[in-house]
Amino acid sequence: MNFEHFIAKRLLTTKDHKSSISAPIIKIAITAIALGMIMMIVSIATGIGLQQKIRQKVAAFSGHIIISNFNGNESDVSTEPISIHQKFYPKFKNIEGIQHVQAVATKGGIIRTATDFEGIIYKGVGKDFDWNNLKEYLVSGSIPNLKGQLNNEIIISEYLANRLNLKLGANFNTLFMKQNGNGLPNIRQFKIVGIYNSGMQEFDSSYILGDIRHLQRMNRWSPDQVGCFEVFISDFTQIKQKGDEVYQETSSVLKSQTIEEKYSYIFDWLKLFDFNIVVILIIMILVSTINMVVALLVLILERTQMIGILKSMGANNWSIRKIFLYNAYYLILRGLFWGNFIGIGLLVIQKYFGIIKLPPENYYVTVAPVDINLFYIAALNIGTVVVCLIVLLIPSYLITKIVPAKTIRFD
Repeated sequence: MNFEHFIAKRLLTTKDHKSSISAPIIKIAITAIALGMIMMIVSIATGIGLQQKIRQKVAAFSGHIIISNFNGNESDVSTEPISIHQKFYPKFKNIEGIQHVQAVATKGGIIRTATDFEGIIYKGVGKDFDWNNLKEYLVSGSIPNLKGQLNNEIIISEYLANRLNLKLGANFNTLFMKQNGNGLPNIRQFKIVGIYNSGMQEFDSSYILGDIRHLQRMNRWSPDQVGCFEVFISDFTQIKQKGDEVYQETSSVLKSQTIEEKYSYIFDWLKLFDFNIVVILIIMILVSTINMVVALLVLILERTQMIGILKSMGANNWSIRKIFLYNAYYLILRGLFWGNFIGIGLLVIQKYFGIIKLPPENYYVTVAPVDINLFYIAALNIGTVVVCLIVLLIPSYLITKIVPAKTIRFD
């Protein structure tokens, strides 16, 4: 341990120091750093967690990139069929980072019960559908069996089931208009084998999922015709790049659209969280730094006589400044320790117990999600230490103005 470290530790541990005027100010500075770190950790973890969860939910119902017929409309209902005989199906061979490709179709309908009716979108899926994206939202029952013969099994949202007073295992009729709009509607009876709740009313209020072969028959499509393809990528941060690559790989009669483009209002709202997080980080670091500056100035003024003695013994200005900077560094570390301990503890509690709830109609989730990313937490700690110490160089300059002859005279 060098001379500066030794003196700095003595400043922190002496009885005289603990009972001095600076003691409460130092405690306030440590508390400010701890609270600032808690706020920064929680804001980043919840902000990123919410963004990831909503992206995941949107992708679960639409994929990351949607490939549809160029002549089709912009609605969620499939109108023009596409052949499954495409060079990119069932797998993109020339694009890396594509996780899965699945063929689906959608059609609008009306569920009719003895007492109620509700407009819905029937999403037809096949054997290639990846149910893993939806399994975590399944609250009861199971997924439909699509591996055998055509059957009437479907999963419905908890929202629709409650509105229509339908239970697991119940049967209900659904009316579908014909493609040309003429004649009596097609009627299909479905059986509920699963109930899901994604928390996103955008989808929960509309979608039921079942066998795609029902739509192929009603639309008079052949078994190798579908409504669109949903493409899943492994890294969401590359969605724009992968969307362009997918577009280049599709034929001129097809169009591709990322979910960022299709649901732009959702993703524009999510981008606001990045701005909010940056504002919180700036404010918290600013508050912590100001408190440390005040604490350091009080320490310097309180130890003016000691500074004069050290200078008279031959210590240069930078050596004395380092003593007080080391002192500030120890105080910052104490604040960071408690901030990390409490902040990470709160995140762990929320992650595993889901204490804080959110209204799904506003936030698209029922429980506040958190993302405990050790890299971000480490970066916050390092950034806070670096910024505080750099700023503290300014008040430490006051030491150079202290004249030994004037300070040693006062006792």
